[in-house]
Order: sequence, then structure tokens, then C-alpha cells
Amino acid sequence: MFSSSTRFTSTSLRRLLVISASSIHTPAPIAISKPFLLPRSTFIPQPRFFSSKMTCHAVQIAKHGDSSVLAYVEVPKPSPKPDQVLIKVHYAGVNFIDTYQRSGLYPQPMPFILGREGSGEIVEVGAEAEGGFKVGDRVAFSGPSSYAEYTAISTLTVAKLPDNISYEKGAALLIQGLTAWTLARQAYKIEKGDWVLVHAAAGGMGLLLCQIAKLMGAHVIGTTSTDAKAELARKNGADYVINYANGYDPVIEKINELTGGKGVHVVYDGVGAATFDTSLKVVRRLGTVISFGNSSGAVPPVNILRLSEKNIRLMRTTLYQYLTTREEFERLSSELLQLVAENKLDFAVHKVYPIQEVKQAHDDIESRKTTGKLLLKI
Repeated sequence: MFSSSTRFTSTSLRRLLVISASSIHTPAPIAISKPFLLPRSTFIPQPRFFSSKMTCHAVQIAKHGDSSVLAYVEVPKPSPKPDQVLIKVHYAGVNFIDTYQRSGLYPQPMPFILGREGSGEIVEVGAEAEGGFKVGDRVAFSGPSSYAEYTAISTLTVAKLPDNISYEKGAALLIQGLTAWTLARQAYKIEKGDWVLVHAAAGGMGLLLCQIAKLMGAHVIGTTSTDAKAELARKNGADYVINYANGYDPVIEKINELTGGKGVHVVYDGVGAATFDTSLKVVRRLGTVISFGNSSGAVPPVNILRLSEKNIRLMRTTLYQYLTTREEFERLSSELLQLVAENKLDFAVHKVYPIQEVKQAHDDIESRKTTGKLLLKI
């Protein structure tokens, strides 16, 4: 009837379908004043949209920039690979690394879903997933794309939550908790009697480091910018707190006074550019300076000869180099969770934001006016 070269337009195809439909219903000719047209969707292909079950909401960026680039959008719901689990996220932690990735300090491919940790319920388990997880397990996790209703991640850094640890607390503890724990037990192993300096002692990381150092029997010195923050640091284990609102010279003088001019055994510096020189000045001979954050900006290039003045050990750590295997993660996370379950560590949550208010959460953490952990409720 038609040759292989016959071409159909949408109009001719619609007419053909009308004729075919008429001939099926009756063999007799029918006078039609108006042609009967089938619904357009029956013969003109439509764009494919995901159903509600195939999509979820997430905070995504399309370019690097300030908090204005954050967008709450609909995205395809992830499907777990064989070695992954799919988690319905209840809470996501807000960390400085999220702001570094958003701003471009740590460049990311676009578009990019933010978030590095959270808590939730496992809703699907890949056939090759390790760890003995099952659907319904309550978990905390450290992994990508936690600013979303669902995330699919490897079980390498997923931990089951004890019954007495809530989803809210679970979302607050892994990145900061494991960072603090590895800093105190791996980067520099705190011993009883050590002098320990913690910069930004009233921040989420600072509060945890003060608590852990105190548990280890150290003399803990903290730095803060306000009296209110100083009081909070003391409540979390700091023996001495120095206010740096008027500069860092008073910090150096006070530490020399407290340590008899020897300096501290270790400095934990998550502030970066603003405190780095002070850290080198107050550490003792053969002491250790550990840089683990850039909240005031990245540390500029260092003349390595400066370390030879006191044979200083300088380290720039990253958490995930301590968590390269499932065995490493299980050992460290189980130690941390046990401390939390036994109420030996307290994770202070400063504020919980609805995920739609993520811009405010980023503005708040970057202001350095918060204390404790910031969370997003998904």
C-alpha cells in the first residue's frame, strides 16, 4: 500500500487513523462533517517525564558561588549499584567542606548535589553490599549527596545506629566525630598530661576535641572569640580558654605563661590562615601542629625551614585517608559510637533547619557565629 519511501506528516497520520477508525466500526460509508481526531498523545511521541516514584528532591548547584547558587530541585531518584545501599535520608549534616565545594575552593563537576553525611533508613540493599545491612536498618553514613531525600552509597562508610542514638544525633556525629577521634588517636595520640591547644574551641569540631582531649587526661587550652563561647568550651572540657577578639598576641602570652614557656605538645588548627602563624609560635620543641580546616581561608604556602626552629611536625590531615577500608571504618566508628552510647561524648546541635532553608544554614556556618552542629531536616 505504501512504498518504503513514503513519508508521513503528523496531519496525514492523523487522517489515516481517522479513516482506519471509521472503517473498523462500520462497513457502510458515513458522512462526516468534521474529521474525528484521536488525542494527540496517542500518536505524537511526548517527552518522557519521571513519575513521582522515580524522582526525589535535593539541594543542587549548577555553578560555584556563594549561597545564592543553592537550589532545591527535583532530580532522578538514585538506584543503588550492587555494592551500595539506598538510604531514605532523615537528616543531613552541614559541614565546612560543603561550603568549600559550593564556593569552588574544592572544585566539583556540575551539576552537583551537596552533602557529605547524614542519617536515615535503608530502603534497598545491593546484592554485593558488605556489612550485613538489611532493609529497615537505622544508619548514620558519611558519603556524597546527603542533601537529598534519597542517596545511594557504598557501605564502606555506613554504620548501624544503636537504639539509644536518634536520627538527629546520628547525622551530627560521623564526620566531625570521626575527624576528632582520628585527630586525637591517629594524627597525634594524646597522652595523659599533654598540653593540647584547640582553636575555635566552641565550634562543632572544637567542642568534640576538647571533650576527647579531656577524656585522655590532657591539659586543654581553647581559643574563642566571645565570653559566651568561652563558657561553652569550658563546659566541654577546656581547662583554660583564651579570647582572641583583640588579636593573637594575648594567646601567645597566655600559653607561654601556662606552660612555663615550653609551649603545647599539639595544636589542632581548623581555622587556617588566621591562626597558622600563632600555632607555629606556641607549639613546643618537637611538638606537632595539625591543620585540618580552612574556616578563615586556606593556609598560604609555608617555608619548610620554619619547622626546623623547633623540629616541629606539621601535618595536614583528611578524614578519608584514615577510612580506606571497611575494617578501618568499622573499628573507628564502633569506638566513637560506643563513647556516644555511653554518654561520654556529647554532640551539641546548634540548630536544625528545614532543607528548604539550606541557604541560611550555609550563611550561618560561614559567619563563624554558631556553636555546635548544624543539621538539615529532609
